[in-house]
Amino acid sequence: MNDTTQALSGHVAIVTGAGRGIGRAIAIAYAQAGAAVCCAARTLQEIATTVRDIEASGGRAIAVPTDVTQLASVQQMLQTTIETFGGLDILVINAGGDYDRRHVAKSHPEDWRATLEVNLLGAYYCAHAAIGYLKQRGAGKIITVGSGIGHRGLPGSSAYACSKAGLWMLTRVLAQELWPFNISVNELIPGPVVTVMSAQESAQNTGVSAIESEWVKTPDDVVPLALFLATQPARGPTAQSFSLMRRDT
Repeated sequence: MNDTTQALSGHVAIVTGAGRGIGRAIAIAYAQAGAAVCCAARTLQEIATTVRDIEASGGRAIAVPTDVTQLASVQQMLQTTIETFGGLDILVINAGGDYDRRHVAKSHPEDWRATLEVNLLGAYYCAHAAIGYLKQRGAGKIITVGSGIGHRGLPGSSAYACSKAGLWMLTRVLAQELWPFNISVNELIPGPVVTVMSAQESAQNTGVSAIESEWVKTPDDVVPLALFLATQPARGPTAQSFSLMRRDT
């Protein structure tokens, strides 16, 4: 690794949903910047691949299978990270899903609930479990990966929109509660990104192909903003939404 890129040297980060897409790109970038990274996701094979790529470049990382909808699983993720790396400085809440892409009248209640569980309840579990460890460091960062749909809505995406709207409000409340402890909490809105999930949405005309006049990105295009948010001063911006969308969110 290049010493000029060690902006996160000495820091410990957790990235959920780190097996693919945006989470994988952020985990690799943070490791390249010097952080020790816990790569968390449900699928061990995917996060193990992310860890191997990090270690092949000289970085430090661990793979911790985690289901963010289960509090005990999230708590184990935090415990393993602390035992391995000694603390926590950055939490990236990225794991998400969209399991109901129907209008409300035709929606499936179980799929609707499952979307809220992973996007909102999972985010709450991660933040709840991490706050004590972040306070022990005397400063920290929580970065939630949100969506413009959570700010403006979209027909056929009620579950996703409501879950991401709730995540944005959780971000703002956390920022107010944690400001006295030098912990900033901000939302990162990637806008349309070509990932496995977006490919599934596009097949139903609800994803990136359904958004006109937008910059359709790769996961690596999200990395500079994720690094920016992770490297701001302890008393830097908080309760803010940082968007890569070209349109007003």
